[in-house]
Amino acid sequence: MSKNFKALPIQLSDKLVAEIKEGNSLFQKPVKENGMPAFVKPVNPITGKGYSAMNALILGMQRHDDPRWMSADAARYAGNWVKKDEKGTMIEFPKTSDIQAIRTAEGKVIKDDAGVTQTKTVEFDKPQRGQAFLFNGSQLNDLQPLEEFLAKQNEGQTLSSIERAAKLIEDSKAVIIHGGQEAYYDKQRDAIFLPEVEQFENETKYYQAAIHQLAHWSGHEDRLNRPMEGKFASLDYAREELRAAIAGILIGGELNIGHNFGQQKAYMSNFAKILKDEPFEIAKASRDAQKIANLLLGVSQKREQKQGAEMPGFKKGDEIAYMDTTYKVLETYKTKSIKVEDGEGARKVLKPDYGLYKSLLEAKTNPREPEMVLEEEQGQAEEQGQQQKIGR
Repeated sequence: MSKNFKALPIQLSDKLVAEIKEGNSLFQKPVKENGMPAFVKPVNPITGKGYSAMNALILGMQRHDDPRWMSADAARYAGNWVKKDEKGTMIEFPKTSDIQAIRTAEGKVIKDDAGVTQTKTVEFDKPQRGQAFLFNGSQLNDLQPLEEFLAKQNEGQTLSSIERAAKLIEDSKAVIIHGGQEAYYDKQRDAIFLPEVEQFENETKYYQAAIHQLAHWSGHEDRLNRPMEGKFASLDYAREELRAAIAGILIGGELNIGHNFGQQKAYMSNFAKILKDEPFEIAKASRDAQKIANLLLGVSQKREQKQGAEMPGFKKGDEIAYMDTTYKVLETYKTKSIKVEDGEGARKVLKPDYGLYKSLLEAKTNPREPEMVLEEEQGQAEEQGQQQKIGR
């Protein structure tokens, strides 16, 4: 690999900083000139799976209206071909194995009588960074018409985007107090404050604002327990806003309601500074945003498909890949609590109202491509004092 090659998070940060300065980032322009959402949730049309947060952000920033993404090889196997002169978009993923040529002790490749190189599958002790170039559906020939694909995707969906957003908020059980002119989350009271629906330009913008505040709400110590410190307009404050903004993009894409980071002007300079000075922060923020999306979507997503049906649960022996490890279910209890063991051998009992429990349930029932874990993990210093209003 070239010495000049930049790690993918650095490439993403560089592009985001440039877009922020130009005023056309996803945070600043949630709708394209054609009226379509700026971010369309990317999906692999063959597996039906979505992509992890950072990869979804990378793919979504290409601004395609078609949500379908796959590699050239996958497209070819499906009978499709990349159009001439089209360029792929690079993503990263944790690679747990590799197919390698079988060689002699002298290093020569072993071939069979037909001249075909013999191969073996090598399992890695630790996941390694894998990379792939993906192509959007608009870059491929002979693909199923987009309208037909979207119609099939929406089969069985009885709720509108607005209804799904309302249900997500209801299922969260968050305390929401209406009135006043500001939208924010109060940590001390563990409550969300929102203006009345009528004060928003339309109903969609109300739910977009509510989802953004729910993203902050998820960071409470009883849920995802995320650091939310720093005074308004500080860099620490902006870190939390970055996580909530990305989560709003992911959730808005999932619900087809779009996103709208209303107070973007107050944070853009700090976003740009953080991404320029600490480019790997985008990977950390994306992972936290994925946790937020998993938590908020995990409760309502399956209920809306089968009204009145019992939520899927866990069984002993389940192995669930989530974030940077795999959790194994050791025991299940009548209370629906579970005992799990992570990849490092740590064991804990999770109750149904725990954030990790809900995230694991979401990961089991709606698996996404796993997120690449970076070696560059710098600790964050804790500042004195707390800011109670978040997300103004």
